[in-house]
Amino acid sequence: MVKLQTSLPELVTDPATIRALTQEAREQGKTIGLVPTMGALHDGHLSLVKASTEQCDLTVVTIFINPTQFTDKNDWTEYPRDLQSDMEKLAGGEVSLVFAPTAEDIYPHGHVTSIHIGPLEKIVEGRCRPGHFSGVATVLAKLFQMIPADTAFFGRKDYQQLKVVERLVQDLNVPIKVHGCPTIRDEDGLALSSRNVFLSQEQRQQALSIPKALKLAERRIEEGETDARAIVAGMRSELSCSGALHIDYALLADAETLKPVTTIQGPTVALIAVRVGSTRLIDNEVMMPQR
Repeated sequence: MVKLQTSLPELVTDPATIRALTQEAREQGKTIGLVPTMGALHDGHLSLVKASTEQCDLTVVTIFINPTQFTDKNDWTEYPRDLQSDMEKLAGGEVSLVFAPTAEDIYPHGHVTSIHIGPLEKIVEGRCRPGHFSGVATVLAKLFQMIPADTAFFGRKDYQQLKVVERLVQDLNVPIKVHGCPTIRDEDGLALSSRNVFLSQEQRQQALSIPKALKLAERRIEEGETDARAIVAGMRSELSCSGALHIDYALLADAETLKPVTTIQGPTVALIAVRVGSTRLIDNEVMMPQR
C-alpha cells in the first residue's frame, strides 16, 4: 500500500520574509488569520487553526517558544519542542504559512524594549509569574508588526492572556481583531494543554479535580448562590479532595477586569491554577448569574 504524501505548510524563519508574504496577500485582497502558538500542538491549537481557516483566506501559524514570558528558565528549557511533528499536524493545505523564528530573530542583540499592561499583568496569574504578561505582550506586539493579519485567534483557556491581548490591541490601536475560541477538553473534562504530557496516569486522575471544581462553581451560581466566598470554599474543597495538588489560586473574579469579587453580580470567571507534581495547570470557566 502506497502512503499518500500530504502537503506541509511553507515554513518561514525570517521576519522580513513573513512580512513580505503576508503583505503581498493583503495587496491581493486576501484576509489573513494569525494563530500564535509555542508549538507542541494539540487539538486545542488545531481548533484555533480551524476557526482561522473558516474565516480567513490565508492562515499563518507562528511557533515560537518565547523566553521572555517564562519566569522559570528551567520551564523554558524543558518546554516540549518538535517542529517536525507540529508541521505534520498542520499538513493538508489549510494552513498556508508557518513562522518559526529563532530567539535571536525576535530579540536581536541590544533589544531592551518591553510592553507593560498595567494592573492586569500584576493580578491573579501575574502575581504568581512576575513579568510573564509583559513578555506575552511584547512578543505579540512584535508578531503583530511582522504579520499584518486581520484577525488573531486565541484560546479562552488562557483567559487572562486573552484579556491582556485585548487590552494590548485596544491601547496601541493595533488594526487587528482578537477572536477568543472555546476551551477544548478531553473526554474526561481536563482542558487540553501542552503540559499534560508531563502528567503520569495517577497525576492525571488527580488533575480531574480542576474541571470538577469549575463545574461546582458553575452549578452553585446557576442555583442562585451569590456569595463568592462560599463558592470559592467549595472549589478549594473539591481541589483538596485528591490530597496531591498544590493550589496556587482558586478564585472568582469580574470577567472583564479580573478583580476578585465577594458578591456575584454580573459576568464572573472562575480561575484555577494548581501544581500536580512538578506540572502547573491552569483552567477557567466564565459564568453568568441567574436573574
